[in-house]
Order: sequence, then C-alpha cells, then structure tokens
Amino acid sequence: MNIPELLKELHFKATRSSGAGGQHVNKVSSKIELSFDILNSKILSENQKEILYTKLASRLTKEQVLILFSDETRSQHRNKELAIKRFLYIIKEGLKKPKIRRATKPSRNSVLRKHENKKRQAFKKSLRKKPDLES
Repeated sequence: MNIPELLKELHFKATRSSGAGGQHVNKVSSKIELSFDILNSKILSENQKEILYTKLASRLTKEQVLILFSDETRSQHRNKELAIKRFLYIIKEGLKKPKIRRATKPSRNSVLRKHENKKRQAFKKSLRKKPDLES
C-alpha cells in the first residue's frame, strides 16, 4: 500500500475544540476532523475496499466515509499528526488477514494428567461423604 498516495486522499477540517484553554480556545481551531471516502479511493483495490467496508462498517457514515476526530492537544499540527497516525493504524489493522486456526489434539500426557486429576478430585470428594453404616 502506497502511504503517501493514500494520505493525499484524506480530507481535513479544523474546528474549535472544547475543553480548557481560556480565551485562546475561542479563537483557534485546533480540533481536526479527518475524513476518508473508502469506496471512492483510487489507491485501494476493490478487494481491499470490500474488506475495509465490512470490518469498519460500524465506524462509517451513511455515505461510507470514515471520520476520525482529534482534539487531544492544543496544537492543530499535532492533532493532525495524531489523526493520521490513528487512521493508518485503523487501515493496517483492517487489512490484516487473520491467522487460520488449525484444530489440534491434546497431547497424550495432558489427557492422562487430566484423568489422574479427576480421579484425585473424585477420591477427595468421596472422603467427604457420610459413612455408609448399613454394610
């Protein structure tokens, strides 16, 4: 995946951030809104778009746009860096192929150990029973 080309497809919007900052917060737009249109991306293949669409379905808008916000710092540039970093992480994780699970059998020793443990436990519990006085 060509990251610099992918970053060119991102759209940024700066808005006023909430939180501490006094009078300065009312003048500066430090909150960053990153948006990425998955379906209209020229960098991603159709297969990659489909994978991301299914994996990120809960994070997409009705128009199939991924939107991320960053207002962690007072700096617009730092928030932009954080948003890009988070975006790249989400895309990389979304495109990762899960490992194929291979069914395995328990080892012979582990099966024997389990049976021995069960016998020991059963014997311990049998000692807690009331004695049978009839025999």
